[in-house]
Amino acid sequence: MADPLMITEIYASIQGESSFAGLPCTFVRLTGCPLRCRWCDTAYSFEGGKSMTFDEVLADVARQKIQLVELTGGEPLAQKGCITLAHQLVEAGYKVLIETGGSEDVAPLDSRVHIIMDIKCPGSGMHERNLWSNLDTLKPTDEIKFVLTDRADYDWALDIIKNRNLERFKLLFSPAFGLLQPKTLAEWMVTDKVQARLNLQQHKYIWHPRAKGV
Repeated sequence: MADPLMITEIYASIQGESSFAGLPCTFVRLTGCPLRCRWCDTAYSFEGGKSMTFDEVLADVARQKIQLVELTGGEPLAQKGCITLAHQLVEAGYKVLIETGGSEDVAPLDSRVHIIMDIKCPGSGMHERNLWSNLDTLKPTDEIKFVLTDRADYDWALDIIKNRNLERFKLLFSPAFGLLQPKTLAEWMVTDKVQARLNLQQHKYIWHPRAKGV
């Protein structure tokens, strides 16, 4: 409990993705990630950061005065303390989301935490790191995100959804920013009647795509 967390940043913004898109949200970005996706937009969080105790993080979150909190990274679950932090935030009355890359075990998380889990497509270069056993832990209310770089990723995602019976979850199809045009993905989804949400990163359209702290 006394072990510190390494935190890249804590800030208030608009939730840019998922079924919570458009809502004010406090983001707690934990430092570190074991993956190196080729389209990653938060490489600045791979190292460095500030050492903070759990109490310091909770106090910083409280100062934002927003009840929706997302734990993100990097890969937040790469730090064991993330499990404790998520539990403490839930106990404090926050609605807690966690954005995880799918390579770390989500089973230890408090069941009240809303999981938004990536399944890495081949275009990420990290698809062999998917921890498929996580699918047995996810709740029907949790969300699965596919970040797509091209048609090959899209077709791969459709096969995964069918073969692993993923229609039971909320599904998000995200065009990799700068690699796949949203219009193109939208046309594919309409043609194929895909039961997934087109998931645009709203913050990248509101602010500069590389802006931090938004």
